[in-house]
Amino acid sequence: MRKIALTCAVTGAETTRDDNPNLPITPGEIAQSALDARKAGAAILHMHVRNNDGTPTQDLEIFKKAIELTQNRCDIVIETTTGGAVGMSIEERMQPLQLNPEMASLDCGTINFGDDYFLNTLPMIRRIAQTMKERNIQPTLECFDLSHIDTSLMLIKEGLIERPFHYGLVLNVPGGVRYDDETLNIFVKRLPPDSFWTVIGVGGKASYQSIHDAVSANGFVRAGLEDNIYYSKGVLSQSNAQLVERAANIAKQSGLEIATPDDVREMFKLKNRP
Repeated sequence: MRKIALTCAVTGAETTRDDNPNLPITPGEIAQSALDARKAGAAILHMHVRNNDGTPTQDLEIFKKAIELTQNRCDIVIETTTGGAVGMSIEERMQPLQLNPEMASLDCGTINFGDDYFLNTLPMIRRIAQTMKERNIQPTLECFDLSHIDTSLMLIKEGLIERPFHYGLVLNVPGGVRYDDETLNIFVKRLPPDSFWTVIGVGGKASYQSIHDAVSANGFVRAGLEDNIYYSKGVLSQSNAQLVERAANIAKQSGLEIATPDDVREMFKLKNRP
C-alpha cells in the first residue's frame, strides 16, 4: 500500500487573525496546533513563527521556543521556513537553520506574490543550499515556476543538493502560475526521476483540488491555514487539524496509508533526528 505524507503549514507569514481568528500566533499555540495536526494525520510541520503582535519574524529565539514546545508534545517532523516574509534579508531568513531542524524550505527562484515579490537570486539560493548541506538539513525545494525546477537541477549538478529530492510545487499564488491539472502535470514531468513531491495549492479551491491530484498522481499533500483559510466556500476553517483531517480522509478513502513522521524520516533519510 502506498504511503502518502501530509504536511501541515499552520501559520505562514501572510495570513492574519483578521483573515481567520483561529490562526495560531504564539509558540505555544503553534505547538498545540502541531500536536492537533499530528493527531489528524500530519507527518511534517512547515513552521513559520510570529511576534506577539502577529507580525512575521525569523527571530532565532522564537523559533527555538516553538520547536522545543512542539518536540515536547509530539514526534512530528519540523520543516522550518527560509522564505520568511516579504522584505526580509537573507541573514534574517537563514536564522532558523542555526537550530539544525530536520528539514527546511528552499525557495528556488524569485517569486511574484500579489503586489510584492520574494527575491531569490542564484547566489542567495546557493548560500542557503550550502548551509543546509553543511548542517545535514533536508531541503524542500519550493518551486513556484518551471524555471525554479531548472534552478534546482543546477544545484543538484553542482553537488549542493543530494538525493533523496523533495519538491514543494507551489501553485496559484497571486501573480504566479495558475493551478490546474495540466499545469501540475507539466511541473511533475520536469522533476528528476524518483523525486518526492508535495503539491501546495494556494486558496480554497486549489487547496482542495491538490488533495485529489496528489492522491491520483503519486504525490504528497500540504494543508493548513498558511495556504487556505476556508474549509468550504465562505466557511472559515476551525483549525489546521480540520484541514489535515479532510486530506487524510480523502487519502484513506482512496486506499492510501497515511505516513507517520518515522516513515518520512526513513523516506527522506533525515539526519537531524530530535
